[in-house]
Amino acid sequence: MIFWACAALLLLAAETFAPGAFMMWLGFAAAGTFVAVWLLPLSPLWQAVLFVVLSFVSVAIYLHFFRGKEKGSDQPLLNRRGAQFIGQVHPLHEAIRNGQGRIKLGDALWTVEGPDLPAGARVRVIAAESMTLKVDPA
Repeated sequence: MIFWACAALLLLAAETFAPGAFMMWLGFAAAGTFVAVWLLPLSPLWQAVLFVVLSFVSVAIYLHFFRGKEKGSDQPLLNRRGAQFIGQVHPLHEAIRNGQGRIKLGDALWTVEGPDLPAGARVRVIAAESMTLKVDPA
């Protein structure tokens, strides 16, 4: 009986060191097993079976009611810097020759791909792939 109480506390404490909201649900299953063993005399085999069943139930509750319900970010493009430039119009820093050129955005030079154009021509960013921006004439 003490084993399940300790397991519940350890799993709940482990959640604070490795957050991800998974061990917490196993901790709830261990706590439920502790309560069941406290109320009913169960053999170790049935205790393990109950823990497994409660684990599946608690994780299913998490997946159904809590996962994916997080509030969306107010800045969804924060870590996708290239995607932040889509739709913007800027002059070319270096001419596009053979499909590649460069554009200066802020303090950084970005590689661009598009039709051949002279330096200074205005282009619209239409897509971003990795560190390359796709452009069309504006």
